[in-house]
Amino acid sequence: MGGLQQRTGLGRTTISQALNGQVVPSETTLVALAKALGTDVEPLLALREAAVRIRQVQDSSGEAAHGRPISDWDPLDLEVHPAAPTPSTAPARAHSLSGLPSYVHRPHDEDLARYVAAAANGSSQMAVLIGSSSTGKTRACWEAIQPLAANGWRLWHPFDPTRAEAALADIHQLGPRTVVWLNEAQHYLGAGRGFGERLAAALATLLSDPSRGPVLVLGTLWPEHADRYMAIPHPGQADPHAQVRTLIANRRISVPDKFDAAAIAAAQALADAGDQQLAAALERAPDGNLTQDLAGGPELLHRYHTAQPAARAVLQAAMDARRLGAGVRLPLAFLEGAAEDYLTDIEYDALPDDWFEEALADLARPVHGNLAPLRRIRTRNQRRALGVKSPVSTNQKRGPVYRLRVVP
Repeated sequence: MGGLQQRTGLGRTTISQALNGQVVPSETTLVALAKALGTDVEPLLALREAAVRIRQVQDSSGEAAHGRPISDWDPLDLEVHPAAPTPSTAPARAHSLSGLPSYVHRPHDEDLARYVAAAANGSSQMAVLIGSSSTGKTRACWEAIQPLAANGWRLWHPFDPTRAEAALADIHQLGPRTVVWLNEAQHYLGAGRGFGERLAAALATLLSDPSRGPVLVLGTLWPEHADRYMAIPHPGQADPHAQVRTLIANRRISVPDKFDAAAIAAAQALADAGDQQLAAALERAPDGNLTQDLAGGPELLHRYHTAQPAARAVLQAAMDARRLGAGVRLPLAFLEGAAEDYLTDIEYDALPDDWFEEALADLARPVHGNLAPLRRIRTRNQRRALGVKSPVSTNQKRGPVYRLRVVP
């Protein structure tokens, strides 16, 4: 079992349930197991579809329930970010779930697992993961709820017509053993016209009513949103987030931006076992920002393929410079001069006078994980003894320099 865990990146419970037939496994599980065992995944997926249809017929004969069985969900439909495929994994993306790299457990996963275990034992729970863009919050929630699938839990992802409206419309009809999925919870708890406060009150009522439980409410927030909801107003000022503040105050889990040494070691072990996506991310992000690199990769590729002629020319110049050994620091003057040669005469004649400045601004716009295709390198202030003049660096003499973000 341990070897299969390492080769698939799946949890022991997930593998056991799939092999024992206790639950209809997700497509993610089937693809990972088939790859590890060297067998054809297509017959397994066909069997899974038949099992899902049987379950749907069985469900239709009982009481109406919101959401779908957890194993029926594609994590990409729950806003788990896909990762850029490596050349060897690209053909497997005919099934979207196979695009997810192996999962690396970190300390916040242990905290989240305690909430899930309490819910599985019959106590309604809520947890909100707080972390910056693309730090792995949504994927952590997805991995955490997999043990609940064996017990028949469903997942409800209110979304239409708006997230807050959908949640408020049906939250009073939720049944037991339901995961309430509030990814990007600011769209729910921060909704205007009083929707956010009303939903926070409804969630508090749901969580405190034993007759409606157990339920598990999972949310994710960026720190700036959480800080806004937790801010206590001055006396006499309006308190627009009083209900939300009370709801999430003791239910927050912090997700760090970077992998610590233990997580990097675990990722390296999975990479050594054959996960090429993790291996590539470890090479591109030696600072520990693995989740940002994995989440931002597809968007960076999309930005390149859809770039306007001027921006694409600057990128192509930077890419060729890197291939030819120019190094990480690409001078501004070099990029401007080189980019012109990547434009056709028709493209060049149609450019505005400030085409290069516009291209740089476009390429500096961030994607997931605060990554950007091309970004200016800021010069750090050098510490020096009092009274000693700081010499002007070579970089300052040459002008600004830029760094290309490398993607697969």
